[in-house]
Amino acid sequence: MAKEALLALKFTLCALSVAIIDLNFTGCGGTAESRLRKTLASEITGVIQLPTGVIEVSSELHLTPGAHDLEIVGSGTILKAASDFKGRAVLVVEEARAIRLRDFSIDGNRVAFPQPKEMAPPENYFRVFYSNSGILLDRVQGAEISQIQFSAIPSFAILVSRSAGVKIKSVLVEDSGTLNAKRRNNTTGGIAIEEGSSDFEVRDSRFRRIRGNALWTHSLYISPRLHDGVFAANRFETIGRDAIQVGHASRVRVEENTGDHIGYPPEAVDVENMGTPVAIDTAGNVDHSTYARNKFEEIDGKCIDLDGFHDGSIVENKCTSRGSAVSYPFGHFGIVMNDTDRSMRSQNVEIRGNVIDGTKFGGLFLVGSGHRVIGNSFLHLNTAQCNENAKQFGCIYKADEPKMLESGIYLSKGFEQMGPVRGNVIRDNKISGHKMKSRCIAAGPGVRPGENSIGPNECEDYTTVPLHPLHPSASDGK
Repeated sequence: MAKEALLALKFTLCALSVAIIDLNFTGCGGTAESRLRKTLASEITGVIQLPTGVIEVSSELHLTPGAHDLEIVGSGTILKAASDFKGRAVLVVEEARAIRLRDFSIDGNRVAFPQPKEMAPPENYFRVFYSNSGILLDRVQGAEISQIQFSAIPSFAILVSRSAGVKIKSVLVEDSGTLNAKRRNNTTGGIAIEEGSSDFEVRDSRFRRIRGNALWTHSLYISPRLHDGVFAANRFETIGRDAIQVGHASRVRVEENTGDHIGYPPEAVDVENMGTPVAIDTAGNVDHSTYARNKFEEIDGKCIDLDGFHDGSIVENKCTSRGSAVSYPFGHFGIVMNDTDRSMRSQNVEIRGNVIDGTKFGGLFLVGSGHRVIGNSFLHLNTAQCNENAKQFGCIYKADEPKMLESGIYLSKGFEQMGPVRGNVIRDNKISGHKMKSRCIAAGPGVRPGENSIGPNECEDYTTVPLHPLHPSASDGK
């Protein structure tokens, strides 16, 4: 009689929803994958305890639509994509709310999947175009993801689409992303947020050896803009494209992130698609946002790109690169402004208290109006020694603007919309480097310096020959 009662209890635990489901329980029959799949598809709320060890996954694991107040907790658990895996992501969460995922690992088994993979064409939703991600959240209202390790993910470690209230904390993403036919990065590998998602956070997380962008919001013109986000206190090491990109968004704070070796390895930089690496990048229409107190070292590209950024603040950031010009094949200005997106104008940006230490060309490329550039230090500029080394480093980017790459701060009407450059305040900045005493601030064709308030600024010549002429390329994860 006791034996019959125990069997009935086991059957009940396998078939019905309970507050805590322990998948180490083996009495349900089937493989670990089949038991997990069945549980995820049936549980609406409660806690699911994942088993210890490796679970090989052949297709998408789905939470049941409508799941809410559900927690999935690992215990030395690794969800590994099988060599024949087919699906958008190892774990897919759709039309759910109040979901918590923590304390397990996802191995994307990148080596098992064919490459190359081309970059998504413009106007494509990532959730539709890409497969083989780690976690996909779509139409989720409230989620917390913490203490999860992602490795060897072919596409995105986490892809968040059409969701709100997603908080990501203390995750590790490493050795992820794929290459295109020319063996350049195709933007993949990190965490991407898209399609009007809001109230999102990524904090205290680490990204290592990511082939594409590490952490970003996808700039997709046909989608609503993303809004109210925070990227804070994350660490980036050996990133092939952008460490952080804010695209098509409003009210995003990028604060106290750190990193090194952005744009490495250089042979994987997407030069054909002008994928110049950037520590903090901008795309589309971005406003009322702040990039503050971020610190990056060794950038083979730009420190901060503000293409699309307006009515916001760039405050107390620091980028340092100590190599010579030949160390940075994709070296650039320290901070670059532009207005490619026709729905915005470059205006009213505060650039204050930043330190740009070591650039191949100038310190700041400025377009637009109403900016305040105050109290910055642009040091060790123009390591290429333009225009004296014009042939070696391509110093004459535009024949009609020969002063562009040799100047400390360059005022330009731009490339796309060719707007006015007026009402800018440029004062109390320190500008030093190759011939900076005479080339400190210059203006391009059609720009009237007198329409701006310039000075006083401290401009001085300073040696641009660094102690370390070359930096070895950081290794790419396999």
